[in-house]
Amino acid sequence: MHHVPAYILLFVILSLTQIFLLNNLIAGSFLCPLIYVAFLVLLRLDTQPIVMLACGLAMGVLMDITMGVAGINTIASLLIAFLRPSIIRLVSPHEELREDGVPSPERMGSALFWSYLVVMVVLHHTVFFTLEALSWGHILRTLLRIVLSSGATILLVWLTGRLFTAKISARA
Repeated sequence: MHHVPAYILLFVILSLTQIFLLNNLIAGSFLCPLIYVAFLVLLRLDTQPIVMLACGLAMGVLMDITMGVAGINTIASLLIAFLRPSIIRLVSPHEELREDGVPSPERMGSALFWSYLVVMVVLHHTVFFTLEALSWGHILRTLLRIVLSSGATILLVWLTGRLFTAKISARA
């Protein structure tokens, strides 16, 4: 329970960064980093599924309201929140990963953490940009947006994770 204030602060910082900085970033139409995904990626490994879904819903609805899109963020966020336990089991052999603590390279191992991070972000961005386009006529543009935005988001989430877990020991 001692970690709740840190996650509330993380939620607020990531939301404000997305709303006031990244949503206003003029980097062309192909680059749209969605840093708020870091909140779902960095939730503790022992987070209950209902709490995970509630966090995904809260972040998705907030982003939909501020970005002016009708449910796209909510759908993408809820999907990765729902699939997160399966993704963790997919990328990590169960005996190598304890079921508590914050996901990090120190806890999961560098290769497992990067696999987890890439799968979560690419899945989120694939759903988000596909629903945003709602057309197969612009598939190459959509794929390019998925790739470029995923790359930028993965880098930003990794940096956020490094900052967020800097004071947390590997066993916390």
